[in-house]
Amino acid sequence: MTTPVDRYLAHLDEISGGLEPEFQPIESTTELPRVTTVIYRDVPEQGHITGMTYGLSLAEHPDWRAHRPELCISVASGDISWPLAAGYMAESLRGTCPFNYGDVIDFGEITPESKMSAFVVFAPAILDPEYYEDIDIGPTKIDIAGLYPIHASEREFIQEHGLDEFWRLEWDPYDVTRPPAV
Repeated sequence: MTTPVDRYLAHLDEISGGLEPEFQPIESTTELPRVTTVIYRDVPEQGHITGMTYGLSLAEHPDWRAHRPELCISVASGDISWPLAAGYMAESLRGTCPFNYGDVIDFGEITPESKMSAFVVFAPAILDPEYYEDIDIGPTKIDIAGLYPIHASEREFIQEHGLDEFWRLEWDPYDVTRPPAV
C-alpha cells in the first residue's frame, strides 16, 4: 500500500516525465510533519526553476472542504530561493492562510536578483487543469495552486482592484526581473 506522499510524488513524476528532482525539507515549527519543497531545474524550459510543496495539505483550514492545497512556483531563474520561499510560506502559513486564488502574501526580500517582495495565488501556468485539480492522494484530495512573484505596488493594486484586473495587465509571470506592471 502506498502512502499519500508516495501517490503525490508519483503524480509529480507523471507531470515531469520522471525527471529527478531535488528535495529541500523545511523544518516544522508546529506539531505537523515538515514541509518538503520538490525542485526541478530547467523546467518548464532551460533557465527556469520550478518548485512544488508537500506538507501544506497536512494542515487544517476552515476554507478547505473537499480539497487541500499544495503550492507550485515556476520562474525564469536558477536561484533556489524562489522554490524555497514557497516552502517557507507553506510551512509558516499552513492552517492560517487558505491560499485561495487572488490571495496576496507579503514575503519581504526573496532574493537579491529581484525587487519583488510578494506573491499572488492563482492557477499554475505550467500545468493543465488535469494535473493540478482534484488529485487523489488519499485520504484527501489536493489542488496545486500557483504562486506568482509580484512587486509591492502590484500587491496593492490587486488588493484594490482584484486579481482579474491585474491579470489583464501586460506582465510576464515568469520574469523575476521585470519592472512593475503598475
